[in-house]
Parts: sequence; C-alpha cells; structure tokens
Amino acid sequence: MTYVRHRGTPDLFITFTCNPSWPEITVELLPGHEAVDRVDLVARVFQQKVQKMMHVMMDVQVYGKVACFMYSIEWQKRGLPHMHLLVWLQTKIRPDQVDCIISAEIPDEEEDPILYEVVTKKHDSWPFLQ
Repeated sequence: MTYVRHRGTPDLFITFTCNPSWPEITVELLPGHEAVDRVDLVARVFQQKVQKMMHVMMDVQVYGKVACFMYSIEWQKRGLPHMHLLVWLQTKIRPDQVDCIISAEIPDEEEDPILYEVVTKKHDSWPFLQ
C-alpha cells in the first residue's frame, strides 16, 4: 500500500508464467520425466527468464522509463512458478493510449503464417482456438 500511497495505482500489471515446454527445460529432462520432476531446473530457467524480462522492462524501456516496480513469485499446484509484476512508469499511460500499447489478437494466417503459427501454438488453451 505504501507504493500506491506515494505513486498512485500501478500502470502495468503483468503475469509471467513458466512454460514447461521451454527448450532450456525440455533438453535437460530424462526420458519419461516432466518439468515438475525437476523443480531445481525449472526454478533456475524461470529466474533467468525473469531477469531477461526485467532487463527489457528497465533497460530497454519498452513501456517507457520505470519509476518503480514490485513483484511476487508463486508456485502453482502443478509445480510451475509464475510472477505477478506491478510497474509504475515515470510517464503515466493514458486510457486512450492502451490500444496502441497492448494487443490481443490472432494474426492473419495468410498475411503472416509464421506469426500465426507461433501465436496459435502458444495459446492452444484459448477456448476459441479449439
């Protein structure tokens, strides 16, 4: 609550979830094993991905200069971590800018077949894709 009291509400709420199919995980698994069998490996790979994402947020500044942030990492019942990240930006995002920054659409299959395949493959749990 101190962050909100001093900085107002966060500009971004990001959930970052571990993917058990990441090559860095699957290449190290023994035959018949799953990611949940190697929590040490999952934790290490997830931490590397978190560090890379924070580098993109802080140094590359994809959403602008970050004033402050806070995050929490939790482990799901099935044994995979995920992160909840709150970000306060130096320059606030206005409501009329949201659609320019965030997009949730499936690319046109004929226009960009590679991107279409990546998006639909990675989001196969979406009910409208089944």
